[in-house]
Amino acid sequence: MKIVINIIVAVWVTLLPNWAVASMNIIKSLYVADFQGLEETPDKQYFSLEGELGLLTSSGNTKTASVKAAFDAEHEMKAWSNQYRFESLYRESGTNNTGRDVSAQRIYANAQFDYKLGNPNQRLFIFGEYDNNRFGAYDYQAAIAAGWAQKAINSENHELRYSVGPGYGLAVRHDGAFDEEKHGFIIRASMEYKYKLSTGAKLRQFISAEANDYATRSRSETSLSTNVMESLAMKLSFIMNYNSGAKDANKSLDTETSIALVYQFF
Repeated sequence: MKIVINIIVAVWVTLLPNWAVASMNIIKSLYVADFQGLEETPDKQYFSLEGELGLLTSSGNTKTASVKAAFDAEHEMKAWSNQYRFESLYRESGTNNTGRDVSAQRIYANAQFDYKLGNPNQRLFIFGEYDNNRFGAYDYQAAIAAGWAQKAINSENHELRYSVGPGYGLAVRHDGAFDEEKHGFIIRASMEYKYKLSTGAKLRQFISAEANDYATRSRSETSLSTNVMESLAMKLSFIMNYNSGAKDANKSLDTETSIALVYQFF
């Protein structure tokens, strides 16, 4: 595991600058119509992508190794405002007597597409997510929702947006020789607040909740990031995932605290 982590770090540091430049050229060629004449339009149009990497290793009486990687992207267009999120967490822990076993393994991805109405701060949204958590209440969960979204505050230093609407959810738990599957209609709501401090640091608070007849899920993410260099930032985040469908030895609440480097590709 330690060798794998060293390889990841080496590849990350070596390829980031070149990959970022190449990716920017590719994005611009794909969305050339969106990037042309931005100065002449009153609404900002852009595509941004950030990569996050956090590593932790320890040795001695207790051995631990964990890797967290994430990507956040935003695409602001004349008629659409889209957000994408992907994150992965892997952790091994143990002692000299027991060796190291996998204690966390999770992949999470979501995307939200907001269609702007006559007032661009008022939108209709479509949302989809996939959560694969080996040690969670369910082996994997997926959901899709649609409804009303609004950017309630939109200033230089403050931004507040929310969305609410119905959808459909699926949860699967592997139990011996068969799969336990639950699905049904859900109500989903989310809120995101961003604040840019005068020092250049950024504060972000995100909350979402999904409710149905078999479980209630919620997620809270609080993060504070500050620039280290021009495109490199340090990020401290605290995440809480709650799932009322947990049973047996699984807990309803999972928490995660991490410190990571964030690179802004463009």
